[in-house]
Amino acid sequence: MPRALKPWETAMAARTKWIASVLATLTAVAFSGVLPAAGAAEDAARPGHRHGLIRGDVARPTPPAPPKLRVVNGPIKPRTSLTAATDEVALRVLVIALDSADFGLPTWKAVLDRIGSPYDVLTARTEQLTAARLVRPDGTGRYNAVLLTDNALLQPDGSGGYVSAFDPAEWQALWDYERTHRVRQVSLYTSWGTFPEDYCLRPGIEGGVGASGLNATLTGSGVFDRLAPDAVVPITFSYVYRSTLAPGCAAQPTLTVDDHVLGVVSTSTDGRERAALTFSSNEFLPQTDMLGYGLVRWATRGVFTGELRHWINVDVDDWFNSTDHLYPDGHLETDPGFRLSGTDAAGTNAQQNAVRSGYPAAAGFTLNLPYNGGDLTPNAPSRCSVTGTPDALTSYSKCLASNFRWVNHTVTHPELNFTDYATSRREIADNLTIGRQAGLTVPADVLKTPAYSGLGVYNPDPDAPDTEPPVDFGLRASNQAMLTAAADVGVRYLHGNMSFASHRPSCFNCGIRHPLRPELLVVPDWPTNIGYQVTTPAEETLLYNSLYGPNGRFPYHDHDLSYPELLSYESEVALQHVMTGSAYSHTLHQGNLRQFSSGRSLTFDWLRAVVDRYSARFAVPLRNPDWPSLARYVDARTSHFAEIRGGADAVWDRSTNTVTRTSTTTGSLFLTGVTHPSGTTDRYGADVITQLPITAGRTIVATAVPRP
Repeated sequence: MPRALKPWETAMAARTKWIASVLATLTAVAFSGVLPAAGAAEDAARPGHRHGLIRGDVARPTPPAPPKLRVVNGPIKPRTSLTAATDEVALRVLVIALDSADFGLPTWKAVLDRIGSPYDVLTARTEQLTAARLVRPDGTGRYNAVLLTDNALLQPDGSGGYVSAFDPAEWQALWDYERTHRVRQVSLYTSWGTFPEDYCLRPGIEGGVGASGLNATLTGSGVFDRLAPDAVVPITFSYVYRSTLAPGCAAQPTLTVDDHVLGVVSTSTDGRERAALTFSSNEFLPQTDMLGYGLVRWATRGVFTGELRHWINVDVDDWFNSTDHLYPDGHLETDPGFRLSGTDAAGTNAQQNAVRSGYPAAAGFTLNLPYNGGDLTPNAPSRCSVTGTPDALTSYSKCLASNFRWVNHTVTHPELNFTDYATSRREIADNLTIGRQAGLTVPADVLKTPAYSGLGVYNPDPDAPDTEPPVDFGLRASNQAMLTAAADVGVRYLHGNMSFASHRPSCFNCGIRHPLRPELLVVPDWPTNIGYQVTTPAEETLLYNSLYGPNGRFPYHDHDLSYPELLSYESEVALQHVMTGSAYSHTLHQGNLRQFSSGRSLTFDWLRAVVDRYSARFAVPLRNPDWPSLARYVDARTSHFAEIRGGADAVWDRSTNTVTRTSTTTGSLFLTGVTHPSGTTDRYGADVITQLPITAGRTIVATAVPRP
């Protein structure tokens, strides 16, 4: 049976709970009169193969109706007597919500979980806020940031009015803490009322917005400096208070729409720094992806546990192999199917170079090519030419070998659900040998099994058609012979798939230690809705609408989409993965690299759309590590979460500008705004991100690099 979902998985499962998003083959039979594939004369015919049905995202869930805040005036007067500031605060965030059903609570939790920041949640309706909740006995502040779900935490008072879940003494306790420990506060959703304190916001226009929403622009405040200066922030499915600023008030707008303010940074009368947004935000909305990190970084002054970067990795599976080929008239060719030509390989290289030169954000982008060496022709010369070679694809691949990243995908692409040890080992080890003898640089520690087979997800009926979905029996139902063979060959990282519940990790950007072989880490991929059996826009459009059109097998859209429409839609789905900070690779297949016209293929049409949209929104680059580096990052993130779940918090001493932490586990920890000689540092935008090696019981003292 599939295992129960873990906490972080619930958010990912919600994506598919509301939608029918399936990448599948069509139920079809090969017909005669097959159209010739481009470049077929260059390559020998090879039998095609099928993939089983694999689920992928179509869209994020539609958020529930946003709440309207009650506007209440009459601020509580904060204490102005100054208490000596305390210099030490723990690198932990306090989230304050009305209750567990608070609309903003999942949003803050999603943002912090993506970063990997430790946090506590205080529900104001049922928990009392006291000084002891905020300050340790030794005077160290327990939190370096306070995040409110909304500015007033109002609830019905039982007589038709509203009252804050915090009484005046609790608000004073919070403000005293923020003032004495110099801790910033953010309100995720804020009306223009002046209770319990005045954010300098005054009435303008209020009301709900739907899918069309509003387009907010940045003011250059620096809070959101990861965004492109001219980025447009879409505000959708929200209730919005389009506000004005009180004249002479100590406030600076951060987001605007026309003449109205949607975000503000202000200073209270007692000197505390606060930020606020004036619209509701759900965890699945792009506005959260674009603004959430900036708010947390501002609140923490850029010194916090965790990190968030943006990544783009693309796997194009089955290189050298042939696969089923769906034609625009609806018939499916299975033998020989479609195989890339040498010309396609040359075009792929040219398109990759064009992405690098055309988009500074993707300057280092390189495709990952999981290959099947059984269809490589060993005696083909290393030559970028279609002439004088028994197999142009092999010749071009040898010639361009260093321009791509190669991943072991087995020799003949068999399903490995029930193969014995000897067969499994031959498929894994021989493919390494074949690739290396051809001059490909192939890491031994990464394996992508065909269709993610051998990892506990398969159809128990051996006669079931490939169009039927597999059953997720869980990782404990994996093929132990295959796992042993992989480990013996030197594999340490196995590709999983985010569409399978048992392959989804319990934390963001983490992997799963295989329960049968803990030395193997399962690192999941994102599937896409570009079919493995399509090579042109007409073919993809036919397949896509047969699945997701109003009369499709899994109806989702209200009309059949054109190719530009589906490309726009699907690239936005992938962009959402990228904007959250997901490092996992997206998977396509070799037929998607067919050069259906000059300089174009399905893969690069999709990729360019994703990167183009990203570049319009973000100023920071897309990280594109090779697969071993990606897997090691995921391994380190897994270790990071193990440490923050059980370890004591790091403490920032602002008088000495040091961050100190004693570890309880051995592995890795990520810190932002911190440097250390033993760590690996990545300067990402204006942030310094350090991956620290940690040892249980050892104390590390690092240097803080705070932001304004």
